[in-house]
Amino acid sequence: MAYQVCIDIGGTFTDCLVSNEKGEISIFKSPTTPGEFEKGFINVLHVAAEGYGLPPEAFLQEIDLIVHGSTVSTNALVERKTVKVGLILTEGHQDILVLREGPRKGAFQWKLNYPEPYVPRHLTKTVGGRIDARGRIMTALKPEDVVKAAGDFRASGVEAIAVGLLWSVVNPEHERAVRDILEKELPGIPITLSHEINPMPREYKRIIAAAIDASINPIVRTYIEKLKLALDAENFGGELLLANCVGGMMPLADMIRKPIYSVMSGPTLAPMAALALSDEPDIIVGDMGGTTFDVSALRDHQIIVTPDSMIHDDSLGIPKVDVRSVGAGGGSIASVDDGGLLHVGPRSAGARPGPACYGNGGTEPTVTDANVVLGIVDPDYFLGGKMKLSREKAVEVIGKVARRLGVTVEEAAYAIYTTSNHNMVAAIEEITVREGINPRDSFFVCGGGATAIHIADMADILQLKRYMIPRFMAGLSAFGGLISDIRKEDMGVLLTSSAIFDPQGITATLAKLKEAGNAFLEEAGVSSDNRRFEFSFMGRYEYQSFEIEVPLGVENGVVTDGDLPALVEDFHRMHERIYSIRADGDIVEFTAWKLRAIGKRDGQDVWRNHVLDSRPGAATAKGTRAVYSHEAGEAQAIPVYDLDGLGAGATLAGPCIVDAPTFTAYLKNGHDGTVDPYGNLVVHVA
Repeated sequence: MAYQVCIDIGGTFTDCLVSNEKGEISIFKSPTTPGEFEKGFINVLHVAAEGYGLPPEAFLQEIDLIVHGSTVSTNALVERKTVKVGLILTEGHQDILVLREGPRKGAFQWKLNYPEPYVPRHLTKTVGGRIDARGRIMTALKPEDVVKAAGDFRASGVEAIAVGLLWSVVNPEHERAVRDILEKELPGIPITLSHEINPMPREYKRIIAAAIDASINPIVRTYIEKLKLALDAENFGGELLLANCVGGMMPLADMIRKPIYSVMSGPTLAPMAALALSDEPDIIVGDMGGTTFDVSALRDHQIIVTPDSMIHDDSLGIPKVDVRSVGAGGGSIASVDDGGLLHVGPRSAGARPGPACYGNGGTEPTVTDANVVLGIVDPDYFLGGKMKLSREKAVEVIGKVARRLGVTVEEAAYAIYTTSNHNMVAAIEEITVREGINPRDSFFVCGGGATAIHIADMADILQLKRYMIPRFMAGLSAFGGLISDIRKEDMGVLLTSSAIFDPQGITATLAKLKEAGNAFLEEAGVSSDNRRFEFSFMGRYEYQSFEIEVPLGVENGVVTDGDLPALVEDFHRMHERIYSIRADGDIVEFTAWKLRAIGKRDGQDVWRNHVLDSRPGAATAKGTRAVYSHEAGEAQAIPVYDLDGLGAGATLAGPCIVDAPTFTAYLKNGHDGTVDPYGNLVVHVA
């Protein structure tokens, strides 16, 4: 039996989803190993092997493909544990990373200090030489400046270098010459060129992307090498792909060349899973793990890609799937401030030591402890009974909060529960209400091990009509990786407008992008029949400060004069959708052209072949559980159902508990669920 595997490393648990040739999927979990993620990676494979009754070596030899969502680069950036970077810029433009794009300030902030630049000024060097916006060399590059910068970097112990020269996206000759000199002066030091990592005309986003990429290059490379060594030691002979931040997979060689695409890659897989699980046009995806709650949205059944993701005070520079995160996971720590106000998160107990109920030395109250006290989580059936929890330790730590608030332990646990829910609701409203979208019109898909415990209360607050609890909710991101395409985005700069339109130049630019996309998919082993290309453009009104991305509705990347009216109208519509206004009489400028190369993998849709036996009608409960009711002020017995024992078409009505080996779902009164053919629970709210 051949297997395909996806491994997603979370803050508390490492998830492993395994699919066989019949489309049967199993999920396994193992504690995450911070600082040594490759060990947790191998550990969860051993857990999966045990689940299939095979020795680890025999199991790994049966695996054709492993896809992996890594958090290494994200953690390095969030914790500011990147390597020391040197930056080379054009003479006279040393402050690009200081000035950024002019940080916005509030109406009453008459003074604003610029945050510290990503690369300190003493590690930012400039070199003589100038290329203009048309790609003409106005001043020759000064090699002696590059040699001097290399000497300064050597003395400062720089571990990676980023190069960002003006208009390198039009003519990269000077950037390439700088790299050639640096490779001779500083052999072995990784070098990132801005025109290769993020070919866009805006200097700040192009150069910050190069600086971030350089700062994580040795870290990502080292992690991939450790991972390869660990898999080689297990005699793994299949293929390994890594998740990227645009909602797909990349071969190892491409990720090593552009490690910035691994940043925040894991959370982007959850919306890809929702895309496959539901045909609904508008979907909200909430993924509550041990440390964070990640929320994303799909509109018109399309992934939303944003160009404005932030890392602390800096833009990431490159586009990524729009996923927002808040510190509201199962391990989020509850505390009471001096004013008697309850807070939940953003601090987390993480994987070590974890919530107090885990019995691994945790001493602070967490959301998971509260759910154990409330009776929602069965301490004897956590992870299907493989991990026993301590209700006594949960009561002990929640008691600290109860004493500070002057309430009972159950009331304190309920307060933690509802506070966590409102934190997550605020994150959902951030990506819906504040974007002009009514969440009541959206379908909600749950992800992560803890979301189904909280979704019923959040649904009532948001007035959602329907939501889905997927059968493999606890590994939703891993499922997304299992069914994701191989993807890559590239951009080419060509400035033209509706007043002076250059269809030949656009076609030539798109042809180069398609050639690069084909080369990428060829290297990834994707057959020509399984390749697909999506085109788009970056446009703006004349004199406008920022561009927006608009899908390009032309086939094969060939643009003619006759396509101009459609391009302009598509821009007007997109601008109106985003900003609620359109200016039909204004000139539209087209600044850059993008291509998304997409490759379909073998076995990607095999999961659809495995459907449940049809067993419609009211489900039979396996027992009852006492769950605290705030309205009644006491625990009340409610039915408990075993998800694995339900067939397609089975129905159940809240209030009730649904137990699965890797998660617990809590449905409130008025929440009625039906199991779909794939074993997902679709809930309608009365």
